[in-house]
Amino acid sequence: MKDVARAAGVSVGTVSNVLNRPEAVAEETRARVLAAIADLGYVRNDSARQLRAGRSRTVAIVVLDVANPFFTDVVRGAEPLVESAGGVVTVCDSGEDVRRERRHLELLEEQRVLGLLITPVDDSSASWIERLSGHDIPVVLVDRGAGRHPHCSVAVDDVHGGRLAAQHLVERGHRKIAFIGGPSSIPQVADRLGGCREVCEESGVELEVFTTPGLNFQAGREAIELMLGSEDRPTAVFCANDLVALGALQGLTMHGVKVPQECAIVGYDDIDFAAAAAVPLSSVRQPRAQLGRTAAQLLFDEIAEGGDHTHRNVVFQPELIARASTALEL
Repeated sequence: MKDVARAAGVSVGTVSNVLNRPEAVAEETRARVLAAIADLGYVRNDSARQLRAGRSRTVAIVVLDVANPFFTDVVRGAEPLVESAGGVVTVCDSGEDVRRERRHLELLEEQRVLGLLITPVDDSSASWIERLSGHDIPVVLVDRGAGRHPHCSVAVDDVHGGRLAAQHLVERGHRKIAFIGGPSSIPQVADRLGGCREVCEESGVELEVFTTPGLNFQAGREAIELMLGSEDRPTAVFCANDLVALGALQGLTMHGVKVPQECAIVGYDDIDFAAAAAVPLSSVRQPRAQLGRTAAQLLFDEIAEGGDHTHRNVVFQPELIARASTALEL
C-alpha cells in the first residue's frame, strides 16, 4: 500500500479508503489510485486485514463425503447466499471419520472462520462443535437435528423417509425387505432404518439388515454379494442413500437379477444420477439445495443478531419419487 500511495502521490490512508470506502474519495483521486494499483499489480493482503479484524470471511462446510452428490447440492444451495454477503465457502471432507473431522475443526478454529455448517459424523463431535461456539464461531448443523445441542439446525424427517420407502415396497406386495446402509452410528442411517422397521413390524413383513462400513457405491455392491448368498433372499431392497442403491443395482445386474422383476430397489436423496441410472431408481427425495440455503440463512441471521439470536431448528419433509426400479407389483 505504501508503494501504491507513493506512485499515486497520496497517503496510505487514501489508498485504504479507495479499497474499503471508495465513496469517501474524490473521483479524480480514486482514478489515480486505481491506475497505480493496476500498474503495480497490487493485491491487498486480505489475511492481514482479517487478522486485524479477528475474523475471516470464510464460511466452512464440513460434509461426510465430498464425493456424494447430495452434499455437492447442499453446498451449491449455500454458496450464493454466502457470496452475496461478501464471503467465500470452503468445503472440508470428514470422510465419515471422527479423527479427520476433528482435525478439520481444529484448523477452522485456528483460522477463526466466519461460521461453520457441518454434518457431524456422530454425537462425539459435540464437544468440538461447542468449543467453536465458545470462540464466537456460529455453527449450524446440516442434515441433522440439533437435539439437546444449542445450535440452529436444518434437517429432514428421516424416520418418515424410511417409512415412505418401506410403505412403498409393502404396497407392491413385498414380504421380505433388505435394508442396506451404515454405519449405524450415523444418525441419518439409524433414523431411516427405524422408519423402515416400524412399517415392516406394522405390516408383518420380514426385514433383513445389512450394515455397511460406509455409504458409498462399493458398500452397496458388497452387500448385494452377501444378500444373494442366502437361500430365502429378499425381493426388495431399501438403501440408506442413492450411492449405496446404485452399487446394489450394479451388483444385482452383474448377477443377472432383473430389477424390478426379481428384486426392487429404493434409494434415498434422489440425486441426479438416480433418474439417469440404467434402471431409473425410485428414491426418497430430500430438498438438497434448500437445506444448504436455509442453513446459510440461519448462520447469517445468527451473525447479525448476536446475543439476541434465538436458535431455530428447521425440519423438512421428504417425498417418495417412484420410478422403474420398483414399478412391478407382485
